Amino acid sequence: MGQDPGLRVESARRTVELDFGGYGIGGLSVGESRPEMLAALDVTVPELPADRLRYLMGVGDPVGLVEAVARGVDLFDCVAPTRTARHGTAWTRAGRLSLRAAACARDDRPIDGDCPCPTCGRWSRGYLRHLLLVNEPTALRLVTLHNLAFMFDLVDRIRAAVADGTLEELRAETGAVWGG
Repeated sequence: MGQDPGLRVESARRTVELDFGGYGIGGLSVGESRPEMLAALDVTVPELPADRLRYLMGVGDPVGLVEAVARGVDLFDCVAPTRTARHGTAWTRAGRLSLRAAACARDDRPIDGDCPCPTCGRWSRGYLRHLLLVNEPTALRLVTLHNLAFMFDLVDRIRAAVADGTLEELRAETGAVWGG
């Protein structure tokens, strides 16, 4: 089905005829460009009932989440926050942070000074970099905890933006930081 708008619409309509409690949108985030992914959502989501859950499979980067919610998607799952953590990359409101970078070697700051997660509350970028470089598995867990806290915070911010009518501002902010 891929990117063909007609097939996406047909698939959505036929699936809705089965009257499920929710609907999954798949086949995206598998190498297509962001504009192609969003175009597929633009034709698919309107075909799904607004009173049922709409679940987007495999999309979990910050821009993808904000853009999908703006189009009416309710649920997500993705390995990106945990996978990038296992490679030493932390997600922050300022964008990606490679903890393996030399710039982190003597950095006493937390990953993100505004993050309330246990990792940011206790360990510095320099210490986490050291753990990563010596292949200490604890580092992967600590960065994963941080990235998950970042995602929970982002979802809370999306929810609040929807409620107070500021989703467009959050979309612009997220796109500017994360390259949307």
